[in-house]
Amino acid sequence: MRLVAILLSILVPLPASEPVSKWLSKPLLDPKQALVEGQVYTASRIPPLPVPSSREQWSKYVAQLRRDLLDRIVFRGEARRWRQTARKAEWLDTLEANGYRLRKFRYEIVPGMWIPGLLYEPSQLAGKVPVVMNVNGHERTGMATAYIQERCINLARRGMLAFNTEFLGKGQLDVPELNHYAMPQIDLTGTSGLAVFYLALEKALDFALAHPNADPRRVAVTGLSGGGWQTTILSALDERIGLAVPVAGHSSFVTRAQWPDFDLGDSEQTPSDLATLADYLHLSAMMAPKPLLLINNEKDNCCFRADYALGPLVQHLRPLYALYGASDKLRYYINHGDGHNYDQASREELYRFLRDQFFDGRSDFPVEEIPVKNEVRAAEQLRVELPAPNATFRSLALALARDLPRPGPKSRAELVRLVKLSRYDVEAKLLGSEQAEGATANFWRLRMGYSWNVPVTEITPAGGKESVIVLADEGRAKVAPQLAALLAQGKRILAVDLLGFGEAKMGRRDFLFQMQIASFGERPLGVQAGQSLAVARWARQRYQSAPALEAFGRRSSLIGLVAAAADPDAISGLALHGAFRSLKQIIDENVTVDKAPEMFCFGLLEAFDVPDLLRLVSPRSATID
Repeated sequence: MRLVAILLSILVPLPASEPVSKWLSKPLLDPKQALVEGQVYTASRIPPLPVPSSREQWSKYVAQLRRDLLDRIVFRGEARRWRQTARKAEWLDTLEANGYRLRKFRYEIVPGMWIPGLLYEPSQLAGKVPVVMNVNGHERTGMATAYIQERCINLARRGMLAFNTEFLGKGQLDVPELNHYAMPQIDLTGTSGLAVFYLALEKALDFALAHPNADPRRVAVTGLSGGGWQTTILSALDERIGLAVPVAGHSSFVTRAQWPDFDLGDSEQTPSDLATLADYLHLSAMMAPKPLLLINNEKDNCCFRADYALGPLVQHLRPLYALYGASDKLRYYINHGDGHNYDQASREELYRFLRDQFFDGRSDFPVEEIPVKNEVRAAEQLRVELPAPNATFRSLALALARDLPRPGPKSRAELVRLVKLSRYDVEAKLLGSEQAEGATANFWRLRMGYSWNVPVTEITPAGGKESVIVLADEGRAKVAPQLAALLAQGKRILAVDLLGFGEAKMGRRDFLFQMQIASFGERPLGVQAGQSLAVARWARQRYQSAPALEAFGRRSSLIGLVAAAADPDAISGLALHGAFRSLKQIIDENVTVDKAPEMFCFGLLEAFDVPDLLRLVSPRSATID
């Protein structure tokens, strides 16, 4: 092949690298065009919150929505069995303290995965007392975080059972294979990774309510950031929760799209298909008419800032609480402290809310925080012994993937359904042309439906007839060296930036937009493969022959492979460079969704692996190197 390229380069003038690089780098989209298109695309697909005409109508709607969310989103695949299987829970050491005792425990949420926890228990207990589930955020120190300890101590000193459990991937569980962006490795196998997060909450609540002094009528949950998300998801889906105080933990998907550098969220916050059923407005509204206190920070430097996140939530919740005559049970508080915090002022709002809702506004219930900084313990003192090895997202995914894909015939129709393949009509706009060294460059912007604009640099050497679409993980501006051999062979090149690549990236946190696309029931892989096929069909019509496709990099290779497998007519042949030879390598190598968002198409490995896709490409040529 190298000799052929050399001979062809003598017969066919090869453009110098400088004009080719310049052509490939020429911007074809407007500044921020890809970002704005992503914002509109995602925000416009969010289901509206219904406006009920009666309490009965709302109650019926919420009951059905809760069932649907649990059955169709959370507990898919093997997760159904995980939920139904009895798990172990064990009390361990007890540490005596000032007016309370600290009891360590651990509990199993899925086979082989244990979570450490602490109970801050009043020293004097009589009868039934409130339970407060304290769920953590993304603080790396986990249960040892000072403000979390201070809050739990204060709750215990007020006579409540304060349970605190470790967040997956934080504190004691801070290991690379529990990185939240590794969760979709489980999704790839057709089982919901979200279930692991939810079972950590549900099983903790089971354990808490088994305490002999737990009052099942007075159960609260609260937390900051990721803890605010856990508060919202648990209070929406588990009817045992009677009061919720999420702190800077969520906003509407509409708001998230408008503040992409702050609010788009982690894998568990934006799971596949969630937004086909519910926005976070819905999840918050599912608490009505139970007590709900929303806390957000004025000066938040992380996410869910009060000025933009809080208003839409309150606006939609007020009519629902009024419908029940329970307006007094909905409150909000704006914290004016610095940063992303659950500081003393917000903690005192929690104590006040608990007093009013669980203790009948008792005048002797202290609202001011008890100073307990000197009682905060070091992480090692709070450490809970866990069985080893402890399961991770990756180990669970490896076990699920062992016998995949499932046996049986593999059809294009099933592939199209799984990747939610998009089909686009193309409206092509020629933005200009240039010539150099006997070659012509045309610069195209292909409008695909009403959603996306795709940049295409077409380079035709003198006498070039055969066409090849080029995709690249690094974007079209970076592949000039790789195109030299193709141009030397007299190939016409169509260098394309698909959704999420090169010029078509949706801002610096592009992968989070792609996660949102999956949450709305589509798949980034289906959008990208659909764009590839739209370019191919446009090229076939323009040149009267189907183009080949050449992809550089594992991400682009998977997109090209799916596109060619899905349509036997649009692409004449395939050459993949750096491709995975099995989707199981994604799990083997602990690839995370922030690095390759389209690879985590829900259930793809359950039905197909790379050899299956290659068989669908046959008898067209397909090479991998």
